[in-house]
Amino acid sequence: MSDIVNGLGRAGAYGALGVVLLILGIVLVDLLTPGNLRRQIWADRNRNAAILLVSALLGVGGVVFTSIWTTYDDFGKGLISTAVFGLLGLVMMAVAFIVVDLFTPGKLGALLVAPEPHPAVWVTASCNLAVSAIVSASIA
Repeated sequence: MSDIVNGLGRAGAYGALGVVLLILGIVLVDLLTPGNLRRQIWADRNRNAAILLVSALLGVGGVVFTSIWTTYDDFGKGLISTAVFGLLGLVMMAVAFIVVDLFTPGKLGALLVAPEPHPAVWVTASCNLAVSAIVSASIA
């Protein structure tokens, strides 16, 4: 029975950390794009903004999953490594966004939240997932 309680405590701690990292991902996308992300997605039903946010959340989730899956036997060390790798994933996605913005015409953030569909959102979403995969592979 103590194994179950211990497992629930660890799952709760990793789950809480994962939620915090996902919230940081939302904040990061909101900072990188103009306007209010919540309004753009839920009120304006902006598909570009939604695709961009979905890719960031899946990317962060992938990094957190991999970090937990390959965690250290020591719970504290595993929790810290998950936080560090999760933050690294967020930073790397932001850097990739800035680099793509430098090499593309126009202001990428504005294109990605424009009301009309834009193919740049798929490029940026793919970049988020690719960066996540690279960070995840570095953990394993």
